[in-house]
Amino acid sequence: MSKKNKNSVPRTARPPKATPKITGRVQMTREGYIFVIPEGASSREEDIYVKASKTHRALDGDLVRVNITNTRRREGEVTEILQRSGKQFVGYLHFVGAQAWVLMQSKSMPYDIIVDQRQALDMGGQLGMKVAAVVDRWDRKDPGPVGHITDVLGKPGDNDTEMHAILAEFNLPYRFEPEVENAADGISEQITAQDLKGRRDFRDTLTFTIDPADAKDFDDALSFRPLENGNFEVGVHIADVSWYVRPGSPVDKEARERGTSVYLVDRTVPMLPEKLCNKLCSLRPDEDKLTYSAVFEISPKAEIKKRWIGRTVIRSDFRFDYGQAQAIIEAGEGPREVDQALLALNSLAGILREKRFKAGAINFDRPEMKVEIDEKGRPVNVYQKQSVEANWLIEEFMLLANRTVAEYIATDGQMNGVPSKKAKTFVYRVHDEPNSEKLAGLREFAGGFGYKMGDRLEGRGAARTLNALLDQAKGKPEFAAFEDIALRSMAKAVYSTDNIGHYGLAFSFYTHFTSPIRRYPDLMVHRLLAKYMAGGESQNKIKYEEECVHASEREQIAADAERASTKYKLVEFMMDKEGLEFDGHVSGVTEWGMYVEIEPTHIEGMVSLRDIRTDYFQFDEAHYKLVGKRSGKVYRLGDPVRIKVKRANLEMKLLDYELIG
Repeated sequence: MSKKNKNSVPRTARPPKATPKITGRVQMTREGYIFVIPEGASSREEDIYVKASKTHRALDGDLVRVNITNTRRREGEVTEILQRSGKQFVGYLHFVGAQAWVLMQSKSMPYDIIVDQRQALDMGGQLGMKVAAVVDRWDRKDPGPVGHITDVLGKPGDNDTEMHAILAEFNLPYRFEPEVENAADGISEQITAQDLKGRRDFRDTLTFTIDPADAKDFDDALSFRPLENGNFEVGVHIADVSWYVRPGSPVDKEARERGTSVYLVDRTVPMLPEKLCNKLCSLRPDEDKLTYSAVFEISPKAEIKKRWIGRTVIRSDFRFDYGQAQAIIEAGEGPREVDQALLALNSLAGILREKRFKAGAINFDRPEMKVEIDEKGRPVNVYQKQSVEANWLIEEFMLLANRTVAEYIATDGQMNGVPSKKAKTFVYRVHDEPNSEKLAGLREFAGGFGYKMGDRLEGRGAARTLNALLDQAKGKPEFAAFEDIALRSMAKAVYSTDNIGHYGLAFSFYTHFTSPIRRYPDLMVHRLLAKYMAGGESQNKIKYEEECVHASEREQIAADAERASTKYKLVEFMMDKEGLEFDGHVSGVTEWGMYVEIEPTHIEGMVSLRDIRTDYFQFDEAHYKLVGKRSGKVYRLGDPVRIKVKRANLEMKLLDYELIG
């Protein structure tokens, strides 16, 4: 037995060092490693990297608790799966003996899912078919995730199968349940005396709609009437969806869950059943329609003299598409009543637009590429969608109505531009200031091209600085690169009960009032507006903030699905072009490759750095460029290049290009 040193001090156990524990959502990769996005994170810099061996069976979309194991590199380990996402994964049905699997080819799911063979067969599943499946469990004893099939989508490659697969991937429905359809069908189409009570009647005022040529629902209309004092009365009339869709009804619950209509390349997945969106609430010509309106007395110089908001009834006289309206504007003919109205409205819209940009609205003008498809859904052409004066006419009056409604509530009805401390809870559409650090990066990048940006990178000064740069670069090769970096510096527009204004539009007050057929927040705005105009009390702010968060999330999911459908069709369009060469420009750079947009379709693909044999290129993140280690050759955003189409992977929606010059 050893003797203790009489001078020694007894040791106490050192408490284990606490590691930060964070809750967040999993974003999974094909390789099996994940990123955990912390709840309430404001930027991607807060994401936590977890290597594949430390995920402990967490899957894409799951809510997890993670321990930080390396604070400097923001690495961690999943310690608990708090909630499975319940999301659908799309794959191919495969049978091995008595066992069935859903084989994955997904960028966010590296594991095949075990499913019940009998259930698969009972649902009409056949070998090789595309199906959607949900993971129910993944215990330690299981060789892989175990789940069940939620839908048999069909034969791979068929247009309906692939579009339904995209909707399933984003957990978006593509049909209404019978209960919802029946509830919508049960709504009366008759307009009664009770429906008209208290409404302002515009049925004898010239009224028309202007929409895309292929539009099926018309949720906004304009009325026009010259006044004896030389001013004009302009009405912005919006379908009164809230009159038909009652809170808590089956139709309302479904609309709230969907949040928004979804616009895929070949179809619209509506927020409301057809009875409502294409018939009852659609402002079709020669039909009496119930509307909620913002009506203005406007001078020829676009000065707002009076405003009125309230419920109305209209009868549209004409249904124009943008091309028809533009033809009238360009012809500039009169004295036909509708010609005079369109010319006057176009003049007013031009002044409103000019005022908006002078106030500091940001003038992004990115070309929108559209995919033309044939009767079977196959892409036959890709072209640039042109915005003309008729588009801007509608845009400006919708913006005017939206900001007027927001200002009415935010100023407690005073319309004096001063927010009121007594303002009631409301749903605003807000857009925060841009990231000044990213704008500083743009300034440095633009400096490499000889441009000098001003020092004002915060507040409204940033918008003016940005507009000045874009104006200087317009029509030059580097313009697209500048605009792309500027867009990345912008905050996302979201719904909120806190009115911080809309930075991009340069509005102190803004909401979404003009599209309740296709956006649930607009329906909430109509209901709140009606309640408050009738003297109702302010509603629960916490409840409505939760609704705003939900609506913002649904909007983002819909946008992601829409992009996925466009990407699928663009890759499909390029399938027969493998081996062909195109001119293009560098549209993005990363540590693994450069993205290139080809002319004239602006279809983007990637040139992998490992495929460039002539040099070893390194990524300079701060300056948005790739630099050849041996040659010093530099590739920047906007640089012209020539590529060959190497591979078109339809399943992964990926295009691989080869750099040839």
